[in-house]
Amino acid sequence: MGTVYITQDDAFIGKIDERLHVKFEKKTILDVPLLKIDGVVVLGRATVSPAAINELLERHIPLTFLTETGGYLGRLEPEVTKNLFVRKAQWQAAGNTAQAIHVVQGFVRGKLKNYRSILVRRQRECPDLDLSSRITRLEQVIAPIDTTQSIDSLRGLEGAGSAAYFGCFDEMIRNTAFTFTKRVRRPPTDPVNSLLSFGYSLLRHDVQSAVNIVGFDPYLGYLHCDRYGRPSLALDLMEEFRPLVVDAVVLSALNKQFLKVEDFVTESLSGAVSLTKEARKTFLRLYGQKKLSEFKHPVLGRKCTYQEAFALQARLLAKYLMGEIEKYPPLVLK
Repeated sequence: MGTVYITQDDAFIGKIDERLHVKFEKKTILDVPLLKIDGVVVLGRATVSPAAINELLERHIPLTFLTETGGYLGRLEPEVTKNLFVRKAQWQAAGNTAQAIHVVQGFVRGKLKNYRSILVRRQRECPDLDLSSRITRLEQVIAPIDTTQSIDSLRGLEGAGSAAYFGCFDEMIRNTAFTFTKRVRRPPTDPVNSLLSFGYSLLRHDVQSAVNIVGFDPYLGYLHCDRYGRPSLALDLMEEFRPLVVDAVVLSALNKQFLKVEDFVTESLSGAVSLTKEARKTFLRLYGQKKLSEFKHPVLGRKCTYQEAFALQARLLAKYLMGEIEKYPPLVLK
């Protein structure tokens, strides 16, 4: 099953024997073996029993709390892995070191190459779509990455590549009921941005869990600047997965009309747009299916799921920082 998402407000999360048991108004709405769970995400309000908390901690299952719209509130994390050597290598590489520059090059290259792959695939699937200028722009931004030795300059390349990609995101949406002008985050004020933000919140939970399992300090990153309370390394590793997982799910949900305009609501004061409760379940199902879909890992040469790939990439990063491999290979799919 992987991650369990609990969307019912005022649900009661308990434990019966070896199972996670969720009730609402004295009725069972979820009953799943703890053995099949690697994460629990609560969207909205819920009560968690002490027995359930104890069991989740003992089994090293993180419990994350999000708002109904996907805003991050916090998480209950099991004891961090005892692999001190990974964290020592992570801290030694901090700053403008050669190792830090190399991994930032990898994060940015992976993200932008996956952006390019999405555009090429969409253009191939839709003969009436001309994304050639945006593809060329991405190629121009990707070309100097390996010779750019400043992290700030690499951030600039990442920004330029993202601008080129999101500049044609609207053209990849074939459902005329939805439009996209630009990336708006806090708060998202249109349906497409609300889906992207919600999906990235879910992805953050999954990647941060992988980072913790491998033994990293999630708050010390390289591409993302240090900021109190921000899991910068998890955000770093998220970059190459954003287009592969979240963007792909958003485009599929809209183009295949799994979601409709009436599935979104607008908050009167802030203008924030979010999914209705039932539509949120639909998106969570699509996201869960994507995480469990298989592909051939280009470095390892074997099939794996995206859920597995989160931890695989974190382990490859750890191997690089500890000197066990010469380069960090970002996940790039064609």
